[in-house]
Order: sequence, then C-alpha cells, then structure tokens
Amino acid sequence: MALRFSLFICVFSLCFIGDFSAISAQRDDEDMTIKTMEEFSGYPIHEPIYPNSLSSLSVNSESLQKQIDELATFSDSPAPSVTRILYSEKDVLARRYIKNLMELSGLSVREDAVGNIFGRWNGYEPELAPVLTGSHIDAIPYSGKYDGVVGVLGAIEAINVLKRSGFKPKRSLEVIMFTSEEPTRFGISCLGSRLLAGSVQLAELLKKTVDGQNISFFEAAKFAGYGNAKGDLSEVFLKKGSYSAFVELHIEQGPILEKEGTSIGVVTAIAAPASIKVTFEGNGGHAGAALMPERNDAGLAAAELALAVEKHVLESGSIDTVGTVGILKLHPGAINSIPSMAHLEIDTRDIDESRRNLVIEKIHQSALAIAKKRKVILSEFEIVNQDPPALSDESITKATELACQELNLTHKKMISRAYHDSLFMARISPMGMIFIPCYKGYSHKPEEFSSVDDIANGVKVLALTLAKLSLS
Repeated sequence: MALRFSLFICVFSLCFIGDFSAISAQRDDEDMTIKTMEEFSGYPIHEPIYPNSLSSLSVNSESLQKQIDELATFSDSPAPSVTRILYSEKDVLARRYIKNLMELSGLSVREDAVGNIFGRWNGYEPELAPVLTGSHIDAIPYSGKYDGVVGVLGAIEAINVLKRSGFKPKRSLEVIMFTSEEPTRFGISCLGSRLLAGSVQLAELLKKTVDGQNISFFEAAKFAGYGNAKGDLSEVFLKKGSYSAFVELHIEQGPILEKEGTSIGVVTAIAAPASIKVTFEGNGGHAGAALMPERNDAGLAAAELALAVEKHVLESGSIDTVGTVGILKLHPGAINSIPSMAHLEIDTRDIDESRRNLVIEKIHQSALAIAKKRKVILSEFEIVNQDPPALSDESITKATELACQELNLTHKKMISRAYHDSLFMARISPMGMIFIPCYKGYSHKPEEFSSVDDIANGVKVLALTLAKLSLS
C-alpha cells in the first residue's frame, strides 16, 4: 500500500514540473509508465493534468460566435431581436440545439421534469460532488442574443477548452441550461433554479398557474415534451451539497467594465429584489366639474408614493440600494376623468437584506400616510416576493481572481444588481459569477452585444476556474 501511494505521488508531481508544453511532450511516456504501474498495483492511477499556460487554453471563437448566431435564429421576432418564450415551439427547437451541442462535446445529457438540461463530463473521482456551470437561453420579447446564452454556450466551450488542453477533472464537471430564467410567460423568474433550490411554495403555485392565453403550466410543459411533469415537482428538488460549486458566466448588463476597460468582473454578491403591488382607490369624477379641494384623486396618491419610493431609497445611504416604479396604471384612464383607482408595482433591490427591508417598511408607512392625507383607500399593499440576496463564496472568487492573474487579464470585484439563477443556486452550493463587458451596458434589447474577444476571455477564465474547483 505504501509503495502504491509513493508511486502515485511521483506521477502526480510530474504534472506540475515545467510548462504545459513539456507535460504534453512527456504524455506518451507517462501513459506507458502509468499502465505498468496499474498492472503492478491492480489499481487505476490517474494523473490530473493542470492547464497552466495560455497556450493550453484555446477557445474556438469562430465556432462559438457561429453557435450564438445560430441559436438566435430560434426566435419569434425578426433579427436582430430575439424572442424565445418558455415551452414555445422556438424554445423546444433551441433546447434540441443545446442538447446536440452537449452530446457533440461528449457530455452525458439528462433533463428533469421541468426541462432543466444537464450535460456531465465525468471526473476520475465521480463519487465527489460535481462542479456546475451554466445559465439560461430563454429571451424576453424583442431582446438580444447574448443574455444567458453566453453562459450556456460559453460553458460548453469551456469544457471543450479543457478537453483540448488535456485536462482530466477530478470532480465531474457539469453544464446546465436552466428553464425559464425570465418571467415572460408565467410571471415567475428563475423558475427552474427556484425549483432546484427546493421551493415547495413554487411547486404548489405552479399547479394553478396559467399564462395569458389561459394555458396551464403543465399543459405548456407537456407540449414541450415534459409530460412527466404531472403535478409533483419535488423530483426536481436538489439536496444542499449536491454540487461542490456553481459558477455562472454572464454579460455584465451594465456599463462599468466597458467604461473602465476591464476584462473580467468577479462578482462578490447578487442583489435580490422585493416586488410590491400597491392599489389606491378614490372617488373619481369629471375633470372639469369636480373642485380641487373636494377631490379624492387616486392618481395623485400614486404619484406621491412613486416620489416617496425614490426618497426612501436615496435615504438608505448606499449606492447599492435601488428602487423602481415600473408599472403605474390609472382607471378609467381618460384625459377628462379623475382617476378613481391607481395601481403601482414597485421593485426595490439591495445586497443588504435588512437595509432593503427597511426601505420596504418606509414605503408602506408612506402609502398609509398618503392615503390618509388624500382621503383615498389603500386597498392593496402586497409584497409579492422578498428573496434574500446572495454572497459569492470566497473559494470561488479567489479561484476566479487567480485565473485572471494567470491569464494576464484585468479584473475587478463587483456586485450584480440584476439577479440570476446563481441567486438560487447559492442555496444548494457555494456560488460565484464571472462578468464580461457588454456594449454600453445594453441588455434585454436588440443592441445587446459582447465582442468575440471578451467572450473568449470569459470562457478562458471560466475554464481555468472550473479546473481549479474540479481539483479541490
């Protein structure tokens, strides 16, 4: 046993002597040595080859850009925009495209009951918890072709990069394409990752969820080929620790990296939103006949609350606190009619949960005070969701920073103000994100763009980060 261990250490040490090209030149001789040792010991011996030079990490940028362009053709809106809605015909075709790419890369493919797609490259210690990477490919109406897509196609290419380099993973590496990160069809964002994280509440909600055409979630899933989704979605749930790490490559969706000329963003935290629905009810009336002192104007109450949202967010004292009134509807919606009802939907986010929740409470108190002052009824104040923010794991951010240094790429630590599937994967395993620059920070619009060089840099950093995490 001692002899076998000593032989293994000798072989393992060979992997870290000299540069990667020298290792490659010695590989044939080493394979012969390993074969002899395996025959002598009766046990398999694996030598992890570590990609430690730029020359060993070769990204096929031309092929990757072609895949991005091809995937964009599966769209319900004309180019250059992309519209790809959950379980639609174009979504089904795009899913087949992704599964085919995974298989061409030698990954073993599986799907769960809601269509989360997994492609695994088995490591030489497959019993260990794998390392997971990936993103989503669904796209809101008339959006761009890079959001999410870079994280899926880039993850598959990162596996190809490691395979071409001769790397052998210790922990298995897995690529995931999440189902429905966007809330377009059923009003639920990060649907697949929320279920993977074990959301019993969501699993129950989906039993009675329908889209705008009154098609149920399960009917839509069956159309897409997920007929095994029969109401019990607990089979989708993953146990905490199912993966040793999760890393998501993504366009920044903000202007910071491009403005600063920085190649890579190392995400340290993801801000999480709370969504609030508010409704005021007044008396309405004729715009000319009703005297100003006697009005109960629900529209003005809503306008005042919108300004209060801005005030409370700014008072938080942090640049990381944001608030948006994204929806404001007035009834009856006529120019010569005083609004008898006003409905607002508010989004407020922060990386600090208690600070964000304090803003929510202040908004609620303002809504009550405004209703009293304007003599209208606050008929609804509902917190629809209140997800906690997530912190990236230090081991992953360190691995990513080290990868950037080894690749001579500039990087900076930053937070993600948009939220991603990573937010929910953090409930299952340690999590991290890698950002690449995008043109003017544009996202969710046809002008969304990242250069082939920026994408290639992101893929290299992802590949090297996965390699490090796989050997941990």
